[in-house]
Amino acid sequence: MILRILLLLVLAAGFTAAVRADDLRPGYLEVREMRAANAAVHQYGVTWKAPIKPGLAARVAPVFPNDCAATEPVRSIDAAALLARWNITCRATLAGRSVRLSGIEDISADALLRYQSATGITQAARLTPANPAARIAQKPDRWQVAHTYFVTGVEHILMGYDHLLFVLCLVLLLNGAWRVAATVTAFTVAHSITLVATTLELISLPGPPVEAAIALSIVFLAAEIVQRKPGVLRLSERIPWVVAFLFGLLHGFGFAGALAEIGLPQGEVPMALLTFNLGVEAGQLVIVCGAMLILGALRRANPLYVARTQIISAYAIGSIAAMWLLQRILIV
Repeated sequence: MILRILLLLVLAAGFTAAVRADDLRPGYLEVREMRAANAAVHQYGVTWKAPIKPGLAARVAPVFPNDCAATEPVRSIDAAALLARWNITCRATLAGRSVRLSGIEDISADALLRYQSATGITQAARLTPANPAARIAQKPDRWQVAHTYFVTGVEHILMGYDHLLFVLCLVLLLNGAWRVAATVTAFTVAHSITLVATTLELISLPGPPVEAAIALSIVFLAAEIVQRKPGVLRLSERIPWVVAFLFGLLHGFGFAGALAEIGLPQGEVPMALLTFNLGVEAGQLVIVCGAMLILGALRRANPLYVARTQIISAYAIGSIAAMWLLQRILIV
């Protein structure tokens, strides 16, 4: 009875989050300093990209210091986000002063602020309900960029539900810490390759088919867990690192798509790429360790609990991924 309730809860949570399966799309605020002929006037180009969900477009707006005057924004719709561009003119430089998002305190969302000086030096910061304002440093620190993109990477693996469920399937499928470690490492290496190659525009694939194929990869692993039999090794059990590597190449395109949504700071592309990837791996490690600890505790309590949990989880994950697959095929 308890296991059936657990299955229903997992399914309910999955269906609730289905439309957000790989939806790490925070708000994006870019402030770009322009070279001005008059040193007493400081001009900036502003780009504000606000996803319609979870309410950033309707309820959140950038706020600059009182001495800044703004032109009328030019608005358009970009995918599922409001895109607005305008210029501001300030009496004093923004360096050393704060930029704030009004209204973000009331919703569960965050945004990335990217500031680029006239000399091309870039800064990045996260704006959240708890910290809705960020101070633009007069002397930018590259570790600020590193921290921002590391946290963004952690959030993507923990909130990008399709990647999370794929990693969970790997843990449920395999027995032994070393096999899990080797397989997850292969997945890591593969998605790192396509993440870097796609971000540097060496290769490219259209987003909707990739997202559909990622959902299909989860369905495949879930089916492998359900259909396995004692003494008979399935393909994913015989060569799990090869399967994980091939699917990891595919998932790397998904990571790259998420990173493209928030952009990379000019002049700090290597640092942003490295720390985003490290953040993804840190989040992935949390998932793997947490799942293995739970399975270990169940195994010590009663080995039968592990088998039941694996089957129930596989059915739940497979059902959720199948729904994602149908949704994404319709988009394609």
